[in-house]
Amino acid sequence: IDAVLEDIGVDAVKIGMLHSPEIVRTVAQVIARHQMQRVVFDPVMVATSGAKLITDEAIAVLVAELFPRALVITPNLDEAALLVGQPLHTPQDMAQAAQTLLGLGARAVLLKGGHLDGDTVIDVLQVAGAEPLWMQAPRIATANTHGTGCTLSSAIAAYLALGLTLPQAVQQARDYVRGALLAGANVKTGQGSGPLNHGFAPQAMRCLPRV
Repeated sequence: IDAVLEDIGVDAVKIGMLHSPEIVRTVAQVIARHQMQRVVFDPVMVATSGAKLITDEAIAVLVAELFPRALVITPNLDEAALLVGQPLHTPQDMAQAAQTLLGLGARAVLLKGGHLDGDTVIDVLQVAGAEPLWMQAPRIATANTHGTGCTLSSAIAAYLALGLTLPQAVQQARDYVRGALLAGANVKTGQGSGPLNHGFAPQAMRCLPRV
């Protein structure tokens, strides 16, 4: 990791699932050592089945070591519920949980409400010291949702690397994910939950100045 950062450098970083306390500490040390600013942390902790994927010790370390170093964390409802210690069923629950996560050291929280019931998907971006930004869109009817959260956090990092502000990057990333969901909605891939169509709008590579 150090070799890549020192040779090529990065404009933004997305962090996904980190299984052990040792790995969490290693990543946190790299972020601190290289003074990385545009860090998007998707705290993957709960499987689709509801099973917890990492230990309580690892959760405690990632809260202490990574939350303060990330520009934004992007938990879904299940992950946020695990972190705050209570289930989340309403937008009001989401708002309170976002504030609680800020209290745990996060600088900004994008709380994804896709698991709420209803025909509308509701997300909230809460930045410390700012008013919440609520975003909603009609739910897309598809079984092909595998990787939606990972795609969203990766897209946020990509838009941050292009120089967008955090609210702009979040909204652009949500639009991209919706486009990928719509483009792959009727694709049949095996028997389970299929993936998004990430390549629905390819563009030629551009050379950009470092930001």
